[in-house]
This record gives sequence, C-alpha cells and structure tokens, in this order.
Amino acid sequence: MSARRPLSLTTRFALIFAAFAAGVLLVAGMIIERAVATHFDELDEHDLGVHIQVVRKLLMHAAGEAQFERVGARLDEVLGGNDMVAVVVTDASGRVLHAVRGEVFAAAAPAEGRLRKWTLDGHEFIGRAARLELPLVPPRGIRIDVALDITHHSHFLDAVRLRLWAGISLVALAAAGLAWFAARRGLAPLRRITTTARGLSAARLNERLSLDDAPAEMQELVEAFNGMLDRLEAAFRRLDAYSADIAHELRTPVSNLMTATEVALSRARSADEYRDTLHSNLEEFERMARMIADMLFLAKADEGRLPRAAVPVALAEEAAALAEFYEALAEEQGVAIRVTGAASVTGDRLMLRRAISNLLSNALRHARRDSEVGIVIELDTDEVRLSVVNAGDDIPPERAAGLFERFHRIDGERERHGEGAGLGLAITRSIVEAHGGGVSLVSGDGCTRVTLHLPHARTEPADDPFTP
Repeated sequence: MSARRPLSLTTRFALIFAAFAAGVLLVAGMIIERAVATHFDELDEHDLGVHIQVVRKLLMHAAGEAQFERVGARLDEVLGGNDMVAVVVTDASGRVLHAVRGEVFAAAAPAEGRLRKWTLDGHEFIGRAARLELPLVPPRGIRIDVALDITHHSHFLDAVRLRLWAGISLVALAAAGLAWFAARRGLAPLRRITTTARGLSAARLNERLSLDDAPAEMQELVEAFNGMLDRLEAAFRRLDAYSADIAHELRTPVSNLMTATEVALSRARSADEYRDTLHSNLEEFERMARMIADMLFLAKADEGRLPRAAVPVALAEEAAALAEFYEALAEEQGVAIRVTGAASVTGDRLMLRRAISNLLSNALRHARRDSEVGIVIELDTDEVRLSVVNAGDDIPPERAAGLFERFHRIDGERERHGEGAGLGLAITRSIVEAHGGGVSLVSGDGCTRVTLHLPHARTEPADDPFTP
C-alpha cells in the first residue's frame, strides 16, 4: 500500500483560509441570529403585555354586570381583526366568560406571570396569563390568557439561517479560491526552483532564477539558490580540471613505467641492466606514491579530518631545522637561506613544518642564482606571520590568484621532472586554514613573498583552535 501523498502548500493555504473565513462568518452569523431572535422575543413579550393591558382596561371599565356582559363584544371589535392574537377570559371556577380564537389554548395554557411557547397545527404560539379582581358587587376574580402567533417570526429566522449558511458557504468557497490563486502565484518561484533543480546536471549548471517577479519573502531563497548554483558550477569546474590534472599527472609516470618495461623486455639483458630498470621504475613509483599521499591529505583536509594535535610550536626552531635540511640543495643552486625573527603558535608541529617546507622548497626552486631566500617571522598583536621571500621572476597577478589551487603551476609545464605534481601550495593552504589562519602572496619588483598568517599560541586548552 503506497503512502498517502501529503497536501501541497497551495491546497493547505486554501483550506486554512477557507476554514478561517468560514469560522469568522459562522461566529458572526450566530451573533446576528441570536440578536434577531432576542429582538423578536422582546417584541413578542411587549405585544403580549400591550394586549393584556388592553383586555385589562376593557374589563376594568365594566362598572356593573350589564357592562361586563358587553365586554365580549368589545373584545371582538378590538381583537377580532387580528388573526395573530387569541384571548380567553375565565372566572375563578374556570368557566370561559369571553374568548377570541380560544381554540389556540386547547394544547396548552400559559402559567401566570411567565411566558410559555407551544405548537399547534404547525403554528407556533407564545402566551402569558394574568389575574384581575373586578370591582363588581360582589368582587369577581378574573383570569386573562393572551397568546400571539409567532409563526412568521420563526419562518423569518429560518430564512435568515438559510441565507447565512448559504452566504457562509459561498464566501468560504470564494475565500478558498482566492487563497489558492494567491498561494499559487506566491509559490511560483518555488515551482521554478523545482523545475530548475530537475534540469540540473553536470552539463547544465548555468541556469539561474530571476529576481524580478519574486516576492520579498522569496528574495533571500532565490538568492541563496542562485548562490548554491554558482558554487556548484565552480565546484564542478574545479572537479573537471582536477580530474583532468590527475589523469595528466598519472599518465606521465605510467607512460614512463610502460616504456621502461617494454624496453627491458625487448631483448635479453644482464642483471645489472634489469636492476637499473627497476631503480628507474622505483623512482616513478615513489613519485606516484607521493602524489597519491598528497591527494589523500587534501581529501582529509576537505572533510575536516586533519590531525588535531595542539602543542606550542616554536617557528624559529622549525625554520632553522628546515634551513639546515635544505642547505645542500641551496648551495647547489647558489642560494643562501636566512632565518630572522621568532614566535610561537599552537598546533601540529609536523603539519606546520610540512607547510613551511613546501614554501621553502618552492622558493629555492624559483630563486635567482646567487640570491638569498629569507624566512621572516613577525609577531603582531593580532597574529603571527611567517613569510618566505625569494628573488626571482614576478608572478603575474592573474596567475597568482590560483597559485594555491591543486595541480597549479605558474609556467604551466607539467612535463618538467622533479617539480612535483603542483599540490604543495594547496597542501600548505589546507594546513594553515586548519590552524585557523590564512595564506597571502605578494609578487613584484623581482621579489615574491608568501606569508602564513597564524593565530598566537594559547596557554589555556579551552582556547585551543584545534579543540572540537
């Protein structure tokens, strides 16, 4: 059995709006109906009181028996033309003395001083009884029963109820239609987002939503969606370039391995010749291993899974150790290394040493002969800066922006042996960012300066930037 499909937002808005409108109108209708019914009850009670007073006056004006006998004729004259009024005058023994449409009281007799309602032959009546002591000789106790036909009032109230319910139903339907139309128009940007999202693919990431007709409440959503598409498009472009770079970088050592192996197998060779071939292949395998290790390191950095060791690191000591390590390479290229300044930061010592090593190796490779590569450590109030400075060709500004991207080389030559895969500076940036810092580059006038910006060393573990 398939799951029930939830209602759309448009339908929900329409139903909620219709229910709200119907509820408001229903309450208003009940108030109006109650007010009309109360008004009619007050009118009926007033009419009863008026007719009781009329009968009372007629009876009180009967000064003797002869006049009292003529009261019936007077009642017929006064009330006989009104079909909605019924009157019965009885004496103390219950004998009917005078009556106008007395059959109305066959179903029920009103109680004295209180209203009573009843139904007879499809008609509704309201009545009241009153007692009167006539000043005759001897005095005579009289009971007056008066009833009004209120059927027309009931019919009117029924018609009002019917019209109210019909009006409430029509208004609720109209409100639902209006809410549905307004919600559908208001949610049009969401449908466009859905349509755009359905059409997205690696080959179609240039779609964007227009902000012109989006309501104010949807502006941020549309902007966020367009921003997401911008980031996705940029990420896919980097991924495409990354994949092409990986294929290119791996193709060279694989091609070298295949060529060396084919040459070695082309004819019989001595053990020394096979040993030389294996040594050559080993170099290519080491190159591929370094590349794969660097790629795995960057993948961990992207996922935030770099080591979280947090110990004080003396940058001057690490820089001096690296200067000593690269001293032989520097002398071979006719370059001197000088370390100045001192400061400490908190982080992973091996990772920070690798970041500095990448910068120093890159600076030595591009430094002008008979020049100096400087490692300058500066302590500021806000941060610690470690700069690696070398004299050499300027880096064009349009290429400097992507220098820390993966597989990026300034000269664009991938076939040059011994220069790595172009991942060193990308790894350096990942390490520094993992320590809560950043990297900057300035190149001009024959001098290039790459600076690592790192936070100060913290003495309390709670302030450690590596603490989860």
